[in-house]
Amino acid sequence: MKRFHVHVTVKNLDESIRFYSALFAASPIVSQPDYAKWMLDDPRINFAISTRSSTVGIDHLGIQTDDAEELSDLRARAKAADLSMIDEGETSCCYSRSEKQWITDPQGIAWEHFRTLRSIPVFNESHRERSAEGSACCAPKAVAGTTTNAATKSGSCC
Repeated sequence: MKRFHVHVTVKNLDESIRFYSALFAASPIVSQPDYAKWMLDDPRINFAISTRSSTVGIDHLGIQTDDAEELSDLRARAKAADLSMIDEGETSCCYSRSEKQWITDPQGIAWEHFRTLRSIPVFNESHRERSAEGSACCAPKAVAGTTTNAATKSGSCC
């Protein structure tokens, strides 16, 4: 079964955790100094917030799958629709090890399709850990033909 994913960049993590915990009537399942995540069943959503980008607001959207077959189906859909796609394969971000690919909508909003493999104790296993200034949490460099928002932010993760 798939789960909708929303990642929002926030100015103040503690204030935002209090707000979203009240909104969702649940505490985050992951809470780090720069990141928090809720895995809700009603509505079925993976909602994450972080302070890792200098641009506040929607960082990216996505669809999280439970298994490799669902992820493969999403990849096949993107290819059949001739969408520009970045297939990262297995990667790390947002305190998780995942398999993922990225597409970008006509407005320049990055969408990730991913399957979480396991939790990791760091935001990103990369030796070139990015600072919060000017970089998105997860979105890779621009998908061919796009020039705006999360799709142009460097690095990979979530």
